[in-house]
Amino acid sequence: MVALPDRLLMSAEEYLTWEPTQEERYEYWDGEVVAMSGGTRNHNRITFNFSKVLDDALVDRPCEMYMADVKVQVEPGRKYFYPDVVVTCDDRDNDPQLVQFPSLIVEVLSPSTEALDRGAKFAKYRQFSTLQEYVLVQVEQPGVELFRRNEQGLWVLSEYGLGDTLRLESVDVEIAIGQLYRQIQFS
Repeated sequence: MVALPDRLLMSAEEYLTWEPTQEERYEYWDGEVVAMSGGTRNHNRITFNFSKVLDDALVDRPCEMYMADVKVQVEPGRKYFYPDVVVTCDDRDNDPQLVQFPSLIVEVLSPSTEALDRGAKFAKYRQFSTLQEYVLVQVEQPGVELFRRNEQGLWVLSEYGLGDTLRLESVDVEIAIGQLYRQIQFS
């Protein structure tokens, strides 16, 4: 494996050509290529559980769910992120490498990415006119936060615990929080 410099800079066009040829995933922030850190077993399991429930529920609907390896074009030529789960229900989303019109984004939090997922990434995700819901899932303990855009365009927070059911209006799916944490051991 070739070691990359601590800071790798390139144009968006170079990134979009280079990144699919890499073994690891990299996000793109205004010219800087940022390596995605590896996740834990619990992070992977929760992402899989969420994806499986969504994929099963969306099988006969005009929405597509992608997990971890499909990037979202946040700002053309400037920002490309890899959410843990993304759903698009927009016919305009036909690029094989990325999603441009997400309706739902899910981030499974880890200590190293939580501040970024709650802050800078959510601020950028909110710029999507198509995004209706943003979900943050805790890994260290059971807990889910749902941010939903209301009729006035404001983002409203709802919190869910282990015995609750999460209703995703953007895709008309209900998920028992317990399903997300199936096979998870908390310390």
